Amino acid sequence: MKGLDLNCCRNRVGRMQFRRGWGLLALLLAAGALSVPALAQQPAADAPSSAAPPAAAKPHKHKHAADPAEAVAGGTKPTLLGQYGDWGAYTASPGGKKICFAIAKPSSSETNPPNRPRNPAYMFISSRPGDKVSDEISIIIGYPFKSSTEATLAVGSANFALYTQQDGAWIKDAAEEPKLVEALRAAQSAVVRGSSAKGTRTTDIFSLKGLAQALDRSDKDCR
Repeated sequence: MKGLDLNCCRNRVGRMQFRRGWGLLALLLAAGALSVPALAQQPAADAPSSAAPPAAAKPHKHKHAADPAEAVAGGTKPTLLGQYGDWGAYTASPGGKKICFAIAKPSSSETNPPNRPRNPAYMFISSRPGDKVSDEISIIIGYPFKSSTEATLAVGSANFALYTQQDGAWIKDAAEEPKLVEALRAAQSAVVRGSSAKGTRTTDIFSLKGLAQALDRSDKDCR
């Protein structure tokens, strides 16, 4: 835990069991709710490798494969609660544990150097009543982040630090998460910036059109 502040450490330890976005991504892919671009099925310069994650973290490993059902234990499929602008509201019960979430892909993405291939990126905001987790923000970036670096999520003039692991990112200070959720509800767009293990810098812009309604719907189902 060297280099992380106390809030970050508590956040990481308290939420390690699910490891956030990975399980949700597998469910969506298995159900066909989200399509996978062809580049996700080919070796990509900055795509996640197949190497096992650190034993201490043990995140749920997702697969970008022709048959995404292979990445899902039990074959649970998500149910679409509604599509609101650019955001979909879903519910699922993998392993008997209910999950409700809103999800969207970036409205635009850039890499520097330009045109570097990567797997699809997504932002999730999820609730898991069984784990007493509400409106948790997760980002799947589509490549392994550079080790020991942070990413950022900008909403208007506010910038929020994200800690990274493998190809996922989450807010570094858990105490700021409610503030970030409210900022996302009120804004028009959010910008995620990060750097890959191979030095590629990325900028992803997420439209927030429909997010407030999608969150209201998903939160209602997990209330």
